[in-house]
Amino acid sequence: MRYTAKDGVLTGKSGYETLRIEAFGRGLRVRATVKPAFSAWDKALCSAGNARADVRLHDGGATVTVGALRCEADNNGMLSFYKGDTVLLREYYRDWRGNNAHSPSMKVTARAYTPITGSEDVKLAVRFEANEGEKMFGMGQYQQPQLDLKGCVLELAQRNSQASVPFYLSNRGYGFLWNNPAVGEAVFGANYTQFSAQCTDEADYWITAGDTPKEILYNFTDAVGRAPRFPADALGLWQCKLRYRTQEELLAVAREYKRRGIPLDVIMIDFFHWPWQGDWRFDQKYWPDPQGMMDELRAQGTRCMVSVWPTVDRRSENYADMREKGLLVRTDRGSVQTFDFQGDTCIYDATNPEARNYIWQKVKNNYYRYGIDVFWLDESEPEYSAYDFDHYRYHAGPALKVSNAFPMWHVRGFYEHQRAEGQENIVNLTRCAWVGSQKYGAVVWSGDIKANFASMRDQLAAGLNIGIAGIPWWNSDTGGFFGNVTDEHFTELLIRWFQFAAFCPILRMHGDREPHDIPPLTELDHGGGFCFTGRPNELWSFGEQAYTVMKKYLDLRLSMKEYIQSVMDEASENGSPVIRPMFYEFPEDPFCWDIADQYMFGGEYLVAPVLYEGMRERQVYLPQGKWQYIHDNVRYNGGQTVTMPVPLDVMPVFRKIK
Repeated sequence: MRYTAKDGVLTGKSGYETLRIEAFGRGLRVRATVKPAFSAWDKALCSAGNARADVRLHDGGATVTVGALRCEADNNGMLSFYKGDTVLLREYYRDWRGNNAHSPSMKVTARAYTPITGSEDVKLAVRFEANEGEKMFGMGQYQQPQLDLKGCVLELAQRNSQASVPFYLSNRGYGFLWNNPAVGEAVFGANYTQFSAQCTDEADYWITAGDTPKEILYNFTDAVGRAPRFPADALGLWQCKLRYRTQEELLAVAREYKRRGIPLDVIMIDFFHWPWQGDWRFDQKYWPDPQGMMDELRAQGTRCMVSVWPTVDRRSENYADMREKGLLVRTDRGSVQTFDFQGDTCIYDATNPEARNYIWQKVKNNYYRYGIDVFWLDESEPEYSAYDFDHYRYHAGPALKVSNAFPMWHVRGFYEHQRAEGQENIVNLTRCAWVGSQKYGAVVWSGDIKANFASMRDQLAAGLNIGIAGIPWWNSDTGGFFGNVTDEHFTELLIRWFQFAAFCPILRMHGDREPHDIPPLTELDHGGGFCFTGRPNELWSFGEQAYTVMKKYLDLRLSMKEYIQSVMDEASENGSPVIRPMFYEFPEDPFCWDIADQYMFGGEYLVAPVLYEGMRERQVYLPQGKWQYIHDNVRYNGGQTVTMPVPLDVMPVFRKIK
């Protein structure tokens, strides 16, 4: 490969491939393409600062250095990344070129481009050598119990309950961003690591080094953006169910919270409060006085959040106009339908600025003007009837090439318009995310999950890993989404889940509480009264024992509001997650890199959720230092594992003594 250096940028040319390495923020950005030029789109990267790499050419290739990170590019175009004398990451190749100790006859190179017939784009695979003993964390939210992702294969695609946010942190002291929104796959194998894209125009990744996980997350979020300041009036309880069907139902719940003296920060209006999907307005028959409703809620200190789906029914008042203006997701063949839940619907194209403006104007005229300023961006993957990504096309390009960024564009559209209205401390709930969604005020929740302990264990891993991927505001449906309240096991699950949720970034009650034995309000096939509703889902809906325990943990959370605000502020200042794997606070302790069933809530509180049915004692590892058990104030020395009783009203929580 022939290298040239100019203005802190290394460029390499070999055959049809062009390689470019440069500083971006506190890391190095690597791009490679077989097209004539690189894309002008920085994708997830947004803040380069004044970084400039030191680039030096030599007989063996070239060296590019920024801060403590050094890249060695050999004459064959193969890259190795170092911190000091330690190899952090090295591209994988098994080819005849260069000094290769492995089989050169395999003809496997680090960057493999496979042409797509009839297109300028390619299928791409980028491979790296596996490091023995390496542990990897992050990558977003996946429905699996593994916290350490080494050995996992992850689909890089957005689905209901799955959020692909392709950044990982390694225990070797580096962080890696796959800066590509294409549908693909990440393989963290014992033999090699591979990132692939089904349709793209270039390889694009970013790497940083740091002495601690906190430094690595600081560097990463400095490059992709951090969450804004979280509003203090949303740190308490968020109340929801599938679904409050009328204005009176909603207000009755809010009034009961007020009567019981329970502060309610947010109450949520779920789907099908509209005449048709895509109307983005209240059905006046069931929601006759939105302004009066908002005035009453505001008077008791409760914000109202409204569900805004991206789906547009073909019978909607906006469908023909949006189709004529090209504001809907296109299909490459066959029917134009993209989703078929309770109607024949299409999905608006969030990658199109005109479409984002269009939906906002409807939201502004029909919700925002009443004082509704928090939005529930459901279906934001978006959810398709079938996840056949090769079938869909956006304003920004084929879905295979760009669709992982859809949820980021969706929440960005709301955030930017709310900012333009002068709103501050913006927070919107969304069911999916991509790299950088956090900087647009996104609270991610983990989607439509089952109500069982296995699912709860999955959510713990999901919440910790999405935080490591840069998205600190996260929560799950307390008790799970799909759950039958007549199941004898449900109450114990709900209690244990609520205890966990009280020590999550957001505490939110939601779920589809079966059985569906409540008759609809109308025989029609549309409007605010036709869709089914689940059973009640308020704190008092599950019996006195459940109510007493949940109220206890809500009160505990409310007593910690000042502390929780400080942890939220830290996320805005340095990118730290709110809920943190143990290694984040104790990276020097090797045991903490292996613990997946307890975590830190900010830097002071160690939380050990009860994750198994019938469990009445559990072990908790206390790192070095002094710890105080919050339930009885007994102090413990760190550096040991303690066995704690966990009756149904107790989840172990320890406070680190400074």
